[in-house]
Amino acid sequence: MNVRDLVPWARGDRERSPATRSDSISPVVSLHREMNRLFDDVFRGFDETRFFGGRIGWPSIDVEETEKEYRVTAELPGLEERDVEVLLQDGMLTVRGEKKLESENRNRAYSERFYGRFERQITLDRDVDETAVNATFKNGILTVTAPKSARAVESSKRIPINAGKTEAKSH
Repeated sequence: MNVRDLVPWARGDRERSPATRSDSISPVVSLHREMNRLFDDVFRGFDETRFFGGRIGWPSIDVEETEKEYRVTAELPGLEERDVEVLLQDGMLTVRGEKKLESENRNRAYSERFYGRFERQITLDRDVDETAVNATFKNGILTVTAPKSARAVESSKRIPINAGKTEAKSH
């Protein structure tokens, strides 16, 4: 037996691959190699592009915080405002909805487009003025502005950073 038979050097090339060659290999070894190849194929690139249509955490969001407010922006291409629901409860902002399949195309061989229900939860400060939260939707972009309460704005304190040497106090 050649060392080359033990290592699957050419997994991409099935004609030369030891994992699929069946010349003088016992059926058990051949089965073992084929099972390893199948598992390698399934788990190769085991990341977000293989699952959930390449969309872990869909929709993509940006969260900005200033001294006075939070601004959450979500990209929701292909959706309209009636497809999306925005909730705020106890400092937790929830964006959820559903993207419906536009047509039943039975001839589709492959699709990377996302369809189905989605939900994202973003934790904001509990000191958000829930009565003044505003959401806008334009061209597939959802923007939620959540002003901080007066108490939260007052309690935040900016701490200056000294750009010089730090002095050690001696007792």
